[in-house]
This record gives sequence, C-alpha cells and structure tokens, in this order.
Amino acid sequence: QVQLVESGGGLVTPGGSLRLSCSASGFRLDSYAIGWFRQAPGKEREEMSCISSDDGMTYYRDSVKGRFTISRDDAKNTGYLQIAGLKLEDTGRYYCAADSAGCSDYQLTEAGDYWGQGTQVTVSS
Repeated sequence: QVQLVESGGGLVTPGGSLRLSCSASGFRLDSYAIGWFRQAPGKEREEMSCISSDDGMTYYRDSVKGRFTISRDDAKNTGYLQIAGLKLEDTGRYYCAADSAGCSDYQLTEAGDYWGQGTQVTVSS
C-alpha cells in the first residue's frame, strides 16, 4: 500500500518545539521532493517548506525561516519538519506531500504525487 503518514504533532506551549515526521511506505521517497504544508483553523492550506530529492536543497517560506527546519533520511524513507519557538499562529494541521517534479523555491513544483492525512499541532498556553 502506497502511503505517507505524518506523526509527531501534539499540544505544545508557546516557545516549545516539535519534530514532525513523514513516513513513506510502498514507494521509495528518495526519488521525490518533500513539501510540508500547514492548514490553520478557518484558513486555506499553505506550503511552508520544500526539500529536493537530488541534492537535498531546502527552501522556506519567509515567515518561517529561522524556526522551521526541513530534512530527510532516505535510509529511513522519512522526511522531517523541526519547528522551534512555536507560536500561537503555528496551530494547524500539518501535511506532507511527495512529488517527483521537485521544488520550486519553498513549494512543490506540482500538486504532489502522494499526500498524508496530516498531524495536528496545537500551540496553547
């Protein structure tokens, strides 16, 4: 079965950190760029970051630079998003997607070949 599964979300206090995981099964993630998206309550989903498959280049939306770190471990068939200094506005459902077309800056070039179901991050004091 081909799928992406996100994990690592939870309830965090402001200033805390989380590491989200994006685990692939049924296909080799090393041929795909990985994108991370966030959908805040009542808002549209927006892309936060992308990591390429060939050279591991990383790209970030300006608003998250310095706090988000995208990475990948192809041996584990898994991608990651480390979030530091969590803010209330980071609350939302986080999704990963994999696309063979690569990254265009912080966005996947195309719509994503595979998507996960998301993991919820709630930042609250």
